[in-house]
Amino acid sequence: MKIETSKSLFNKAQNFIPGGVNSPVRAFKSVGGDPLFIKSAKGAYMYDADGNGYIDMINSWGPMILGHAHEEIGAAVVEAVKTSLSFGAPTKAEIDIAELICELFPSVEKVRMVNSGTEATMSAIRLARGYTDREKIIKFEGCYHGHGDSFLIAAGSGAATMGVPNSPGVTEGVAKDTLTAPYNDLEAVKNLIESNIDNIAAIILEPVAGNMGCITPKEGYLQGLRQLCDEHGIILIFDEVMTGFRLSQGGAQELFNVSADLTTMGKIIGGGMPVGAYGGKKEIMEYVSPVGPVYQAGTLSGNPVAMAAGYAMLSHLKSHPELYTQLENTTKQIKEGFEANLSKLGLNYTINQIGSMISLFFSDKEITDFETAKTSDTELFGKYFRGMLNEGIYLAPSQFETLFVSAVITDDLVDKIVEANFKVLQAIH
Repeated sequence: MKIETSKSLFNKAQNFIPGGVNSPVRAFKSVGGDPLFIKSAKGAYMYDADGNGYIDMINSWGPMILGHAHEEIGAAVVEAVKTSLSFGAPTKAEIDIAELICELFPSVEKVRMVNSGTEATMSAIRLARGYTDREKIIKFEGCYHGHGDSFLIAAGSGAATMGVPNSPGVTEGVAKDTLTAPYNDLEAVKNLIESNIDNIAAIILEPVAGNMGCITPKEGYLQGLRQLCDEHGIILIFDEVMTGFRLSQGGAQELFNVSADLTTMGKIIGGGMPVGAYGGKKEIMEYVSPVGPVYQAGTLSGNPVAMAAGYAMLSHLKSHPELYTQLENTTKQIKEGFEANLSKLGLNYTINQIGSMISLFFSDKEITDFETAKTSDTELFGKYFRGMLNEGIYLAPSQFETLFVSAVITDDLVDKIVEANFKVLQAIH
C-alpha cells in the first residue's frame, strides 16, 4: 500500500496545525503509524490521497448512515448554497427541521440548533443548572460529551470522590462541580445523590456508550436513572449525539422506552455538515434566551446549508424506516462472522453490538463499563488496526471508539470485512 502522499501531507501539516491534525484521535497515536489523508468518498468507500480505497467502518464517526455522497443530501446542499452560505437570521429551513426532530423524538417538545455536539452538551448543562438553580452534575467514566470543561473530568478513588481535572486548562473550580460514577452502576449514582442532596442539577450520559467502545446499558439501568431523577428533581440528559436517529428514528430513547428531560444531538441531523442541537420539555427549553434567562447564542446556529442537509437526511430516514432493520441485520452478520473467526482461531475476545454500532474488544472479559473496557490489549488492537487497513478496511483508530455501519454495506462487503478480520487475527497471533 503506497502512502507517500499522505506522509508528505502529514509532515507539512505538522508545521501549521498542532500535531498535524484538527482532532487528536486522527493522529493515529494509539494505533501507531501516520494518519491517512482522505481525498474523497462515495458510498461505502473512502479514498486517500494516494488513491487507496477502504471500506469505511466509521462513517465520519456516525453521520454517514446512508453512506458517503448520498445524492439526496448532496442535491439539498447544492440548492441551499445557491441562496448564500449564511444569513445570521431566521429561515424557514430551521422550522422545518425543528418540527421534524420534535415529531420523531417524542421527549423533545422544543429544540435549539447549535453548531456541534460539544456546544449542545455545554448548553444543555448550563440550561439544567439555570432551571434547577443547582450547580453539580453527575457524569460517567468513559462517556464523552465533547471537550467542554465540565466534561474533561476523571473519576477519583471511589464513586463519591470529587472529580479532578484531567486536562490542563480545566480549573479545580469547574472540576468540583462535576461528580463521576462508573457507567452501569446505579448504586454509585444513588450514593452520589445522597451525598449531595438538592445539589445535583443534572445527570448526563450516553444511553449507549460509544466513546469507550460500544457498551450497552444493563437491563433496568436507564429506567433506574429516570426514577432517581424524578425522585430528586434532577434533569436527566441523554447525549444522543451518536445514537440519535442511528439506533432508531427516536434514538436510544425509543429503543429502551425511556424519556430524557433534555436530549443533545449531532452527527446525523446535519447529514455530515457541522451541526448540533439540544431539546426537551417545553417548560425547560423556555428557560433559554430570548424567552428565558439562560443565555446561549451563535451566528451560525441553524445555518441554511446544515439545515438543508439535515432535513434531507431525516426526511429520508423517516420515509425509509426499514433501513433500521437492514442496518441491524447487516451489523449482526458482521458480528456473527467475527464470532465464527474467533472460534476457528481459538480466541476468546468480546464483541458488543447494538443496531449499527459494534466493537471488538481485545479482552476476554464482559465489557460493561470503562474499567472493563480498559482490560483490552491496546497494543494488539494497534496491530489489528494496521492489518485491517492494509486489507482495505478503515476502522476507528482507537480501541475505545465504536464502529458505525452504513446502509450501503452489502452482503459482498460484509464477506470482505469478515475475511479480512480472519486473515488479520490469524496473522497477529
